Amino acid sequence: MTQDVEMKDHPTPSHSVSSAVPTTLQHLKEIALLIETGSYSKEVRRIARAVRLTIALRKKLTAPVISSFLDHSLGQGSEAYGRLSVYLPKDDEHDMEVDTATSGSQAPAKHVLPELEIYCYLLVLLYLIDQKRYDEAKACSSASIVRLKNLNRRTIDVLASRLYFYYSYSYELTGNLAEIRGNLLALHRIATLRHDELSQETLLNLLLRNYLHYNLYDQAEKLRSKAPRFEAHSNQQFSRYLFYLGKIRTIQLEYTDAKESLLQAARKAPIAARGFRIQCNKWAIIVRLLLGEIPERTIFMQKGMEKALRPYFELTNAVRIGDLELFKSVAEKFASTFNTDRTHNLIVRLRHNVIRTGLRNISISYSRISLADVAKKLRLDSSNPVADAESIVAKAIRDGAIDATLDHAKGCMLSKETGDIYSTNEPQAAFNSRIAFCLNMHNEAVRALRFPPNTHKEKESAEKRRERQQQEQELAKHIAEEDDDDF
Repeated sequence: MTQDVEMKDHPTPSHSVSSAVPTTLQHLKEIALLIETGSYSKEVRRIARAVRLTIALRKKLTAPVISSFLDHSLGQGSEAYGRLSVYLPKDDEHDMEVDTATSGSQAPAKHVLPELEIYCYLLVLLYLIDQKRYDEAKACSSASIVRLKNLNRRTIDVLASRLYFYYSYSYELTGNLAEIRGNLLALHRIATLRHDELSQETLLNLLLRNYLHYNLYDQAEKLRSKAPRFEAHSNQQFSRYLFYLGKIRTIQLEYTDAKESLLQAARKAPIAARGFRIQCNKWAIIVRLLLGEIPERTIFMQKGMEKALRPYFELTNAVRIGDLELFKSVAEKFASTFNTDRTHNLIVRLRHNVIRTGLRNISISYSRISLADVAKKLRLDSSNPVADAESIVAKAIRDGAIDATLDHAKGCMLSKETGDIYSTNEPQAAFNSRIAFCLNMHNEAVRALRFPPNTHKEKESAEKRRERQQQEQELAKHIAEEDDDDF
């Protein structure tokens, strides 16, 4: 037993490093081969698959692995290798020896594909961001953007869109997002001239995020309205666009359009993007409250979102009850959370909705009530609560929020009996909106279907047609002979 233990213990540490590094390195080499195949065959889907595989390997990227991959793909004598190797540390000698041994048999590439060079930039940039070396990530991303400006190949579009995103992200992490706004506009113009629609999508979202980060909603709307629009290529980018559009519409008091955009963004977002879906739900809840709607309890009980949506659940409860004091206490209790989410200004707008909800509950409960009692039940803390209550009731009657009349001489509110809602057109409008939503979802699903490229262009030649007809005739004769044998 002691010999078995010794045999198990000794070889394990000697292969612990060498078994982990070549595995990730081998995956990167396979990805590089996939990029080369996609570049030569001009198949963008292969490049997109390489990016997805890289994101899956992101947690395993280390400096020795990336250094060995750069040596394998670019060659130590190339300019790109010299520019990128500066960002990688060289203090781990043991790992570097292992990498040199694995990559030493590989001859340096004589001609480096532009796609492979841009992919190496992306790898190094991901590593720097994960290591929280944000200043070096800024320098690396800026160098990659300079290199991208000189390349106009459709097979680079997928890699370029990812680099644009991390370029903006590295500057956002250092708080210098305003510095690259002019550069992003120039890149968007270049992408438009090159008909690079995927980069246009990405850069438009980055510009909108840049403007909204500094509360420049008017400029964001001007850019959005004048930017060229086309069919979405990336579901993630389209979800981001809908989210930014919903925020702009909310600030512009267009709550109906904002609600539709935010809910659609939350539905289209991937399940793994929990943080993005939480933000969409937060804004959608506020917009629905501003519209006078009460969100369902199931929205607040979604898996993994209960804690993040707890402040908005208590806020919704205060609005539903129509209790102004409870609304104020909730707003003060979670003020820091609302400021972080940048929804505090919207919550200030909700005060009027809380009062209107409380007034609606009063009108349903009482057929006749004095304005002094209305002010007391609404907990109005102004100098002249009766006059304020009268103006609030008058405005609610004018807007159609309540069905009542105001008796100024007697100082009271007279509520009318509530009619049957099924005698109105509201059920028809509700069914119409649901049917329209289902039809739009069906149309989007049909448009999102993928078909093999150029199938509509391939026409059957005369020789192939004769050959097919001859095969069909022979098959028919063979079937007929078998039928005769059966009889």
